[in-house]
Amino acid sequence: MENYIKRGNLNIHNALDRFLSDEMLSELDLTSDEFWKKFEGLIEEFHQRNKDLLARRSSLQDQISSWHKSNEFNLNEYKKFLQEIGYLEEVPADFTITTRNTDPEISSIPGPQLVVPIMNARFALNATNARWGSLYDALYGTDVISEDGGATNEGAYNEIRGNKVIDFSKKFLDDCFPITDLSYKDITNISIADQRLLFHAEQDQITYLKDENQFKGFNGSPENPSEILLVNNNLHLEIQIDANHPVGKTDKANIKDIVLESAVSTIQDCEDSVAAVDAEDKVIAYRNWLGLMKGDLSETFEKNGKQLTRVLKEDREYLDTNGNSFSLPGRSLLLVRNVGHLMQNPSVILGNGEEVFEGILDAMFTICIALYDLNKLNMLSNSRNKSMYIVKPKMHGSEEVAFTCDLFDAVERLFNLEKNTVKVGIMDEERRTTINLKACIEKAKERIIFINTGFLDRTGDEIHTSMEAGPMVPKSDMKAQSWINAYEDWNVDIGLSCGLSGKAQIGKGMWAMPDEMKDMVETKIAHPLSGATCAWVPSPTAATLHAMHYHEVDVLSKQDELSSRQHPDLDSILTIPLLKEDLDKQTIRNEIANSAQGILGYVVRWIDQGIGCSKVPDINNVGLMEDRATCRISSQHISNWIHHGICSEEEVIDIFKEMALVVDEQNKDDSEYQKMGSNFSGFAFQASLDLAIKGTSQPSGYTEPLLHKWRLEFKKNTS
Repeated sequence: MENYIKRGNLNIHNALDRFLSDEMLSELDLTSDEFWKKFEGLIEEFHQRNKDLLARRSSLQDQISSWHKSNEFNLNEYKKFLQEIGYLEEVPADFTITTRNTDPEISSIPGPQLVVPIMNARFALNATNARWGSLYDALYGTDVISEDGGATNEGAYNEIRGNKVIDFSKKFLDDCFPITDLSYKDITNISIADQRLLFHAEQDQITYLKDENQFKGFNGSPENPSEILLVNNNLHLEIQIDANHPVGKTDKANIKDIVLESAVSTIQDCEDSVAAVDAEDKVIAYRNWLGLMKGDLSETFEKNGKQLTRVLKEDREYLDTNGNSFSLPGRSLLLVRNVGHLMQNPSVILGNGEEVFEGILDAMFTICIALYDLNKLNMLSNSRNKSMYIVKPKMHGSEEVAFTCDLFDAVERLFNLEKNTVKVGIMDEERRTTINLKACIEKAKERIIFINTGFLDRTGDEIHTSMEAGPMVPKSDMKAQSWINAYEDWNVDIGLSCGLSGKAQIGKGMWAMPDEMKDMVETKIAHPLSGATCAWVPSPTAATLHAMHYHEVDVLSKQDELSSRQHPDLDSILTIPLLKEDLDKQTIRNEIANSAQGILGYVVRWIDQGIGCSKVPDINNVGLMEDRATCRISSQHISNWIHHGICSEEEVIDIFKEMALVVDEQNKDDSEYQKMGSNFSGFAFQASLDLAIKGTSQPSGYTEPLLHKWRLEFKKNTS
């Protein structure tokens, strides 16, 4: 315990204790002794309860596994059994959530949502600043615009490509902000007179917005505005005008850019996208959250040979139609994702020698840091309505949601906050939560602001829960299974039936291919069409492109339409995606190789470099956003096939060795990369293999225990 200091019955790592006293509490009316005394009381109340919940998870899993071993599958008998053991809960009577004081970004502005690793300050700043994004830049720099006809995206500005961007953008304006009798491509000038927006064309023709309520403000003079602010479906857009700009001077109406309100909200992630295994890591995460809440976070870095410093953007100022000034948020509304209930962390060692549950630690620290925003002790505010937003992942059933709400309630009391100041987002990514979603929402009905689906984690849990039922279909076939479509619709329908529309977000999962923006623009409109008020995107550029979908679809109206449809059947959700036919050896090998390559490409950066989320080239060299959720589904799938003899452990080891060489080649230009194929004995390779081979014994199939174990080994041996 040489690196620890004793506070009451707690042993606190020096790095965490110093951060608390020197930085975190510096402007709060609270001493470190008071803080740790409060925290010790929190531990006394919740530590054992947390352990009991995990024991309950394990007991239910053991009973389900035993049932599958002893019974031929029959859906009615299976449901009866799940009810008897308490896995399938009683459905509560109808209710409506009563969450109060939420910001409009949560309640009434559908739009893209970013998820960003909080340990990377530059990424955290970029995501927070992605509230507004250039549509011209997003189109010009991605494959949404083809390179046909000489429209290449290399070298200096290509006017041919630029014209394609402008044509695409003006078609978007025609569709979502139509003007009477004309297209935006016909416009030669824009002005303001008598509180109306005037669009001028040739032959002195003047026309107006078809819906003049879409005009909200401007900058510059009425005769010569520099910015025009429009609104549609509660999302804003700027038309920027500058006759001297390189693009503006080539445009008939001197439009230099169209800027979209893009990442309306951002989840600053302490969980799946980071590699935080000890006190030093947790301090990095908490320090960045502190900078975001105080509004003074900055990061200096080198780009193209120049030193740049990134800071948070100010709010945006406008004049309304009467010439009065007003502002709009310049930054994304921030939520913070705490870790789930499973992991313990050596940042704090309890009196009995056990490590602190990381979720309890996160609650105490992230809420305390949010006092800077809640009490307006900051340079730039986050919540205008004095709320704090925590996304809570990997909860299993309503009793675990109740635990989270009780924990937040206790921390609110410790910091003299009004009850339900801290709001909760429930990630519907575990099977037990899905089938009991209404009960889960009911437990959090006073503070819930978010539910969402997550295909990857949800599939990982689907495989693990039903591990003994039999071999699963290939991972590539999983999205075509009946349970997944029922699950996606079930989440929306349950949310709407509980009154989330206009009060809380209903979210959908990540677009995992950050370079495939054309495909995203063509397909991700399915998320707002499904009734989801937010959906995850992998970058600020993707947020700007996805924002177009929320102009094209009025999600709140769509929710009204969907609220009367027939709900999916629970039977569909409980239909296990079992393999029904024999697979040839090559198909099996290809499936395992694809999963192995993804695991290795992700884990090698996690273990050796502490990178929790990154763009990893797949077996076909297509870059995919990988985090622990993608690792969970891949490792569980391989474990399931080993367990049921679809492949052998020896075959899997051989494939991992082969794929390690592929990953080594893919990373040959990374100076910090350490090859796995040299001797196949490094920490990263061993961790990857453990995930695949020992997956059946991992709690709920989670990857965290093994990843943390091997990362700590790596740090110990390289420090």
